Amino acid sequence: MTRTAVLSDIHGNLSALEAVIADAEQRGCIEFVNLGDILSGPLWPSETANLLMPLNWPTIAGNHERQVLTDPDDRIGLSDKFTRSACSSYQLAWLAALPSELAIGNFLCTHARPGNDHEYLLESVDTEGLRDATDQEVKERLKGVDHELVLHGHSHLPKVRRLSDGRVLANPGSVGLPAYDDNRPFEHVVETGSPKARYLILDKGEIELLSVDYDFECAARRAESNGANDWAGFLRTGKAR
Repeated sequence: MTRTAVLSDIHGNLSALEAVIADAEQRGCIEFVNLGDILSGPLWPSETANLLMPLNWPTIAGNHERQVLTDPDDRIGLSDKFTRSACSSYQLAWLAALPSELAIGNFLCTHARPGNDHEYLLESVDTEGLRDATDQEVKERLKGVDHELVLHGHSHLPKVRRLSDGRVLANPGSVGLPAYDDNRPFEHVVETGSPKARYLILDKGEIELLSVDYDFECAARRAESNGANDWAGFLRTGKAR
């Protein structure tokens, strides 16, 4: 496989996406893979779709694709609601056609856990908040998966982890949203502590986690203009509190 950039959790942040693509191409990446949560957010969902659709990257759906397409109007989250209203029927049809998982050679692409698009793979949440999952917890979540490498996103936290059985799990982090808070299944925050965009490069079995500067202030102002002051703070600081 040629030198490949792996992206996840763009969340409609067109400015961050353009910076990541430019950085990856400058570093010699020929192929790109997209791990989902592509458009949802109070930024540029339609414009992000317009950029990505003609590229035909191997792309999977995340939980936010499912929510944008299927959540009822009285229960849909604000970022998903904004995205649904901003996107054309053609763009929504593109989302609907995306697979939930994709095997490429000896690695598996999944958004969160295999078979589950909304629960973390390498992290666990309890009443104390977010913590690293134990090896046993991770292995339970990977039952039936025999791929040597599992590429996933969802938690927005860039990390590479090797299990005792030799399997490697890699999360590129989030292109477009470096922090957030959530209350499922318990209150917790996710934060990288930096506004930079994140992705990884896969080359001959080696994995490199990368961060990229971009005009996050432009993205933060866009969030504010669309009534999402919480997102503005996440984008400016990479912190959720």
